[in-house]
Amino acid sequence: MALALAEAGAKLALVSRNLEQLKTTAVAVRQLGTDADVFQTDVTDEQQVRRLETGVTEKFGNPHILINNAGINLRKPVTDFALDEWRQVMDTNVTSVFLMCRAFLPRMKGNGYGRIINMTSIMSHVALAGRAAYCASKTALLGFTRALALELAPEKITVNGISPGPFATELNAPILQNQELNQQFISKIPLGRWGKPEEVGQLAVYLCSEDASYITGTDFIIDGGWTAQ
Repeated sequence: MALALAEAGAKLALVSRNLEQLKTTAVAVRQLGTDADVFQTDVTDEQQVRRLETGVTEKFGNPHILINNAGINLRKPVTDFALDEWRQVMDTNVTSVFLMCRAFLPRMKGNGYGRIINMTSIMSHVALAGRAAYCASKTALLGFTRALALELAPEKITVNGISPGPFATELNAPILQNQELNQQFISKIPLGRWGKPEEVGQLAVYLCSEDASYITGTDFIIDGGWTAQ
């Protein structure tokens, strides 16, 4: 998404806990001819998000686009979850979005344009065994997305979700690295392959464009047909 938006001309504030990954992405963005800066932040921490707000606006001014992409998935039965693990999933997948929106929305209002994209999941719509915390968090995020879209409609700020299905990302490394599980997953995908991150990037660019100005409060499933079954 960062590279696709950079190609469309956006200046980017890149946020993560992993400074080295941020720097790598920033270099790739700058090679596309636009500006980028990195902000090492834990978006589940209220004070760090407040500092991020200050740092981003000092560098770039008021933001126009906010993409909430932090996510974590712990795969285990409910009875095996420690409370701290449950809260970790909820804080990363839901509370971080609340904190980021609360921090940056005052600076997005009043411009007559704004875009918020929340990375939901097909687990907002369907479920798998061993994914109770993840499913609960992503379903909550979809509800948050819909409510916020109605709240911000008078400001002409659209709020939408993108629900990826099986994509070849770090989050799915436990499956990708297990040949048997990998084949099982591919066999369940009607298009017969994992999704490519670049495909999500192009969808994000569209949702941030003027062509998508009448789209808000909805969720875009991009899953190779998984949820159509």
